Amino acid sequence: MRGLRKSKPGDPEWIKPVRELRYRLGLNQEELGRRLHYSAMAISRWERGEQEPTDRGYIELGNLAGDPDCWYFWGRAGLNNENLMQVTPVLRQRLQKSRFADFDIVAAGSGPEKPSGERLQLVAIPVLKLMAASLGERGGHPSSVLSGPVESMIAAPKEWCPNPSTTSCLRVLGNSMSPLISDGYVVAVDSSQTDHTHLDGKIVVAWHKDNGLTVSRFRRFDHTEILEPENHAYESVTLSSKRRWKVLARVLWWVGRAP
Repeated sequence: MRGLRKSKPGDPEWIKPVRELRYRLGLNQEELGRRLHYSAMAISRWERGEQEPTDRGYIELGNLAGDPDCWYFWGRAGLNNENLMQVTPVLRQRLQKSRFADFDIVAAGSGPEKPSGERLQLVAIPVLKLMAASLGERGGHPSSVLSGPVESMIAAPKEWCPNPSTTSCLRVLGNSMSPLISDGYVVAVDSSQTDHTHLDGKIVVAWHKDNGLTVSRFRRFDHTEILEPENHAYESVTLSSKRRWKVLARVLWWVGRAP
């Protein structure tokens, strides 16, 4: 791998941090792109200053970089202390008490983790401008699950996000999953978990060309697969080649404001 090229006057400020991160990790542009779910050409454009990383790109760069470099990348995407506090009440209380001095930032895809004692491990997860509708409503387009525009971010414990680079948050529209998941809740989804044999009884996000993205519980009975609502006022949907439903992600967890 060739040496790191010196920055030139007038270069956009993001060029140097992106290059330095790639060289520190010992990756070429194709390898870095694979880690971030971007093409080698996209990484090349970032490093030449022709195109700024997207918000999603900055989030993943931060997750990959780890503390303290993550804060530059997350800052470019809009992450601040207010976003960081959008986690569980127990974790929020602990973070406030420690003033952020007692947690680790996990570098996604960086290999085996070292024991960290009582230190907290967090990852930044993008909240996309995208609706995952419950049955009976119409949701967004499937291509947005990984690459959609970012509305904001939240920080979550590492154990909640086994695959940070394929995890996003979507908002729920409708009440077919209530009282478990209500209208307006935010669900975290992992688009790497789509194997039907491992999803029986799990809540998933599925897509149909006429219905868009839908959140529901996935069930398998012998050779039959269905999407089952939590609210029994709604009917289940049987999946078949004619109906052309596709499971895109598993729901990992959800959050919502108290009434």
